[in-house]
Amino acid sequence: MTLRWLVLVAALTLPLASAQGQGSLMDQGKSLLNKARPSGGGNLSTGDITAGLKDALKVGTGRVVDTLGKADGFNKSPDVHIPLPSALHTVQSALKKVGMSHMADDLELRLNRAAETAMPKAKQLFWNAISEMSVDDARAIYNGPKDAATQYFRNKMSGPLADSMRPVVNQQLSEVGAVKSYDQMMAQYKNIPMVPDAKADLTNYTLGKAIDGAFLYLGREEAAIRDDPAKQTTAILRKVFGH
Repeated sequence: MTLRWLVLVAALTLPLASAQGQGSLMDQGKSLLNKARPSGGGNLSTGDITAGLKDALKVGTGRVVDTLGKADGFNKSPDVHIPLPSALHTVQSALKKVGMSHMADDLELRLNRAAETAMPKAKQLFWNAISEMSVDDARAIYNGPKDAATQYFRNKMSGPLADSMRPVVNQQLSEVGAVKSYDQMMAQYKNIPMVPDAKADLTNYTLGKAIDGAFLYLGREEAAIRDDPAKQTTAILRKVFGH
């Protein structure tokens, strides 16, 4: 296993957020190859590279949790704020007409609170999911089409990760009062004459938004660890990614 191949695997596998419209992960992986080349590369062992990659993921995930897993981490972020589901836009409009838009606003806030409180509880789930990627997986991505990495994460990672996080998000929706807020809002909506039926799956909607937000921020943290010496906060990160 050559150093060039190991670094390319890292470049391909870590920037998870590229699926958010930032272009092909394959293309970004190739462009990151030179940036990720460590100083004194010939002196690094396979163990150094592996430890560095694992540390980068743990450090990055920790920063993501610290950023998103606090009050207003989602709610006040222009990138990952969670709006009401589109299925409830009719409800929101109808309530606004009768002077009760605050009910929709309250629910939207509680959806963001649920995602924020779920993030710390989900950190280990993210670590477990990422650690399951093998070198064979990375080779398949490299030899596949330009969107192979995007397909890989969507098909193999998103499902198991969502299954693990769903109970966490469901519990948090209840604990922050989102379920109660939703029931009260819908009861008021149904009292308005001539409105169409409407409903939303709050758990799966909030879950999807939380995972998307975490991957978006994780991709940014990984890029920062590669490029910014100030972000290389452990000895192994400085050894592997230092310039």
